Amino acid sequence: MSTVIMHNVVSVDGFIADDHDEVGPLHEWYFSGDTPILREREPEGAGEGAGGGAEKFDHSGVGRGFMVSRASAQYVRSMWESIGVIVMGRNLFDLVNGWEGQPPAGDHVVVVSHRPKPEGWHPEASYHFVDDVTAAVARAKELAAGRVVAVNAGEVGGQILAAGLVDEVAMDVVPVVFGSGKRYFAGIDGQRLLEDPHVVIQGERVLHLRFKVRR
Repeated sequence: MSTVIMHNVVSVDGFIADDHDEVGPLHEWYFSGDTPILREREPEGAGEGAGGGAEKFDHSGVGRGFMVSRASAQYVRSMWESIGVIVMGRNLFDLVNGWEGQPPAGDHVVVVSHRPKPEGWHPEASYHFVDDVTAAVARAKELAAGRVVAVNAGEVGGQILAAGLVDEVAMDVVPVVFGSGKRYFAGIDGQRLLEDPHVVIQGERVLHLRFKVRR
């Protein structure tokens, strides 16, 4: 059975982006360390910008050249390797154009949207558009074949958590205060209890936390 993990980089006051969907310094830790993270499933040069080499990390996460602390490298590698399917909302899909059909981790993507996949968009990519969060998670579990289903935090992640479909919450907490913006736990009405963190890893400019959702 696949584990459903809600995951995102987040500010200490609980935001995953500002009011304009900009991530600001949230992803700087991906480039501030001394240990590279390499995606072995890509051929050399895949995902690089026109100039090659390290590129600025944005929402897409498909750039190479990550340089993080050793602790973060071990954690992020293991997380990425465990993922079979990513579940994302339509807003993020539109912002990053679906990572151009190449998700940062996993082999499949399920997009929660009332609109279909754009006509002619990367027909070779395993992207599935579903208009309901419960059906989206069910489809993701089928595709994951026992691997992790990673749910992007925000509106869709909040809906999936509220529906009782999230098993774990994973947060890469960055020491910055946004004050306002797009919340990690968006759309949550009422309290949700989590267990004590079973993963606590201190990187450089980031703290990795994972909690099981209390049933």
